[in-house]
Amino acid sequence: MNTLTFKTGRLALVGACLLVLAACSSNPDAPSDKEDERASGETSAVVDQRWNFLLLGTRERLDFDERPHFRIGDDGRVSGFDGCNQFSGAVELGDNQRIEFKQMVSTRKACPNMDDAQRVTAMLTNAYRYLIDHDRLTIFGADSRVLGGWRQAD
Repeated sequence: MNTLTFKTGRLALVGACLLVLAACSSNPDAPSDKEDERASGETSAVVDQRWNFLLLGTRERLDFDERPHFRIGDDGRVSGFDGCNQFSGAVELGDNQRIEFKQMVSTRKACPNMDDAQRVTAMLTNAYRYLIDHDRLTIFGADSRVLGGWRQAD
């Protein structure tokens, strides 16, 4: 066997060993790109959408001259209208559809339906989790009770 063949064979063996080591060193527990896309897709479904108030609890419809609504921006800020006053604040979205509305502030206009408007705002400030089913957003409290529902605006 000549020296060139020996060196070429040795290089091929070293290269194969490096490939095997590189394959073995990958982290199987690291999320794949598809898992990252799925997780961000769940979160992004609630973001950059206008959500119109549908009902309080599981069936109580409230009557407003102008429908309450809100929108969560991709910067983590929320703004909306509770049926009486404009509001804004911050939203923290977490794993497993966890949601928390924080630092909420609003205008202080007096309205005939102020109690109902405050109930809408309370739904958001007491939110713990959310579920999106087609064009519906359901808000749950920490005790898994349905606090209310919203519908995606057209």
